Amino acid sequence: MNASMGAGAPEVIDVLVPTCNRPAALAVTLAMLGAQSWPALRIVIADQSDGADARACAEVQAVLRYLRATGRRVETHRRPVLRGMAEQRAFLLAQAGARYCLFVDDDVLLEPDLMARLHAVIRSEGCGFVGSALHGLSYLGERRPLQETIEFWEGPVMPEAVHPGTSAWTRHHLHSAANLFHVQSNLCGTGADGRPDKQETRRYKVAWVGGCVMFDRAMLHAAGGFDFWPALPSQHCGEDVLAQQRVMARFGGCAILPSGAYHMELPTTVTARAIDAPYVLPLGSQAEAQPASQPASQLKSQPESQSDFQSDFQSDSKQAAHPAPQPVHVTAPPSGVTP
Repeated sequence: MNASMGAGAPEVIDVLVPTCNRPAALAVTLAMLGAQSWPALRIVIADQSDGADARACAEVQAVLRYLRATGRRVETHRRPVLRGMAEQRAFLLAQAGARYCLFVDDDVLLEPDLMARLHAVIRSEGCGFVGSALHGLSYLGERRPLQETIEFWEGPVMPEAVHPGTSAWTRHHLHSAANLFHVQSNLCGTGADGRPDKQETRRYKVAWVGGCVMFDRAMLHAAGGFDFWPALPSQHCGEDVLAQQRVMARFGGCAILPSGAYHMELPTTVTARAIDAPYVLPLGSQAEAQPASQPASQLKSQPESQSDFQSDFQSDSKQAAHPAPQPVHVTAPPSGVTP
């Protein structure tokens, strides 16, 4: 039994999975959850796929049967009306009841001990979240030394406010392409099987973590969760970034090395990315109080793109409850953040 489980039965961890138009990838991600060494999982899936329900896919059906037969609790929700990813995540968070909840995207590969390692760190640190950044292995061997800077926590994880445009904001470059994999290969060494040595899990400072983040649920709620969703038009991105930064400002947050999470590198299903939540809403909690007074067409566009491997989901729908924003054009692509 993993030491982080303690002497008794392991506590239940809620796993929250938003999905849209990726049934095959979803099946793989769910299978990886079924292979976790941490057995006490309650998996909640919120499906916003166009047309057919993801559960209609034979591969998804097979994995759901496997999960339930092996003692994992699984709940599925069909949510055809799209109000944006922030609202989708707010819905998923409302379904959670465990002390810790893991938001994981529908296109992530997880090493079998990852749940246990995330749990061990968040319990020992008492911070708001712990994430595993996603490796993009199609870029393996493409070295980018200027993007391989890593800042480890030498003491306990502490609260810190990270704003766009600050030096801390540039930490996100580490999570692009295969940068983090190259760093962990250099620092952690490899075992006899050629895989990174996991004898020591190290904590490092982040701007945010895309795709695989475990939260202390009470701390996420205390920071407002995703209740800022009415302040955004239905077509937006960066909602997970903003939520993490609000939690980090109050309770601290970190990521772990080695990571143990890998990206399938599928095309994003969120193609309208002009409205980026951390650029248009403040870090303070006043953003949850009332919707933004500006029309969507006047909201500031993102001056710097998000992590290459932060996976979001399509929020463009005729059924959306908020009007679509007018196109916002960025005059030139940001430098240094190409995939």
